[in-house]
Amino acid sequence: MTANDSAATGVAADRLSVEVAVEVSGDDDEVPKPEAFRRWVTAACVEAGLEGAAEVSLLLVDVARGAALNREYRGRDRATNVLSFPLPAEFRLPPGLPRPLGELVLCGPVVRAEAAEYGLPATARWAHLTVHGALHLLGHDHEAEAERVRMEAAERAVLLRLGFADPWFADPWPVAESAQAGA
Repeated sequence: MTANDSAATGVAADRLSVEVAVEVSGDDDEVPKPEAFRRWVTAACVEAGLEGAAEVSLLLVDVARGAALNREYRGRDRATNVLSFPLPAEFRLPPGLPRPLGELVLCGPVVRAEAAEYGLPATARWAHLTVHGALHLLGHDHEAEAERVRMEAAERAVLLRLGFADPWFADPWPVAESAQAGA
């Protein structure tokens, strides 16, 4: 984490270290830089109160792979914007190694299409969905109304701190769909 990251995330660099391994599946060249993903995941970790060293794997996929993963793991026959695969909290590695939080899968074409549909800069949508997925890795959920409200408040706080607009100012999803919108 750099000094700029500390200012954006509101945490001292000596209390949290987050590594994000980014893998691009296919030939998608319209994705943010790995440092941006790390900054967004780090900000979500700060919001959740995580300290120490953590690690997240992030896979960027095309529509076909996104649909196949969504079908296999969620039973939905369409590509979705983000899938989160958290590791159980009791999963431990030997002391001194970063705590693995899990894996995020983002579907670039879906992210960009949603950004266009909602009239957002693509970077804002990438940031929102990365933070959303990271919060899932950290135990947040949105199946029940109270959980949804808590998670959206966390997303809002993180994104505002990172300098993005409130992602829920003009909620693009009705409440009934928010629980289905890409987690």
